[in-house]
Amino acid sequence: MATYSPHAAATAAAQAELPDPLHAPWNKGKLVGQKTPLKLRDVWAIRTRLELLHKTRELALFNLAIDSKLRACDLVKLRVSDVCHGDQVANRAIVLQQKTQRPVQFEITAGTKTSVKAWIAQAGLHAGDYLFPSRIHRCPHMTTRSYAELVHTWVTSAGLDSQNYGTHSMRRTKATLIYRRTKNIRAVQLLLGHTKLDSTVRYLGVELDDALEISEQTEV
Repeated sequence: MATYSPHAAATAAAQAELPDPLHAPWNKGKLVGQKTPLKLRDVWAIRTRLELLHKTRELALFNLAIDSKLRACDLVKLRVSDVCHGDQVANRAIVLQQKTQRPVQFEITAGTKTSVKAWIAQAGLHAGDYLFPSRIHRCPHMTTRSYAELVHTWVTSAGLDSQNYGTHSMRRTKATLIYRRTKNIRAVQLLLGHTKLDSTVRYLGVELDDALEISEQTEV
C-alpha cells in the first residue's frame, strides 16, 4: 500500500493549478472586457473589402454574424437547414441557444441571403451540413477561435484597433444600432435572446450612453 506524503500531495496540487500549455486560455495575455460594436461605416468598409477580394465564405459569415446577432458558439454551429428552406435562403431563422437553451429568432436580409446562397453553392453544401465547415479534420465546423481570428482580421483591415473588438462586437453591432434608432430595449432583448432585461441593459451599456447623451445636451 502506498503511503501518504504531505509533500507529494502538495506538489501534485500545485502542478494541477499550472496552465496546460496545449490548452492555454484564449484570453491569456489579452485585454478583455466589453467589446466595441462596429459602426455602420465600418460594417460597409469590411463588407466592401470582402466583396472586392471575392472572399465568399468570409462575406457570408460576416453578413450572417451581423444579422443573426448570435453568440460565436451558436453561429459556428449553424447548419444549412437552419437558414434554408429547400434551395432558398429563408427570410427568418430560429435556433436554440447553447448558453440558455432557449430559442431565438433572427432576420436574414437580402444582402445576407445573396452571400449565404453564393457560399452554399460554391462549397457544394447540403441541408444537413454545417454552414461553415472546419478546415481542421478533427472538428466538423468552424471553431470559435477561428471565427475570432477572422473578426480580428476584418477589423484590422478597416483600420481599427483589434484589441477593442471581438466576436461580441459582431453580436452587439446591429443590436446597438437598433436601440439607438428606436430606444426599444425590449425589442433588443428579444433579438439577443436574453432572458432578463437587465442583461440587455448591461450588455449594451445603454444607461451610460443615455446618461452621457443627456449630459451633452444640457448646458450650464
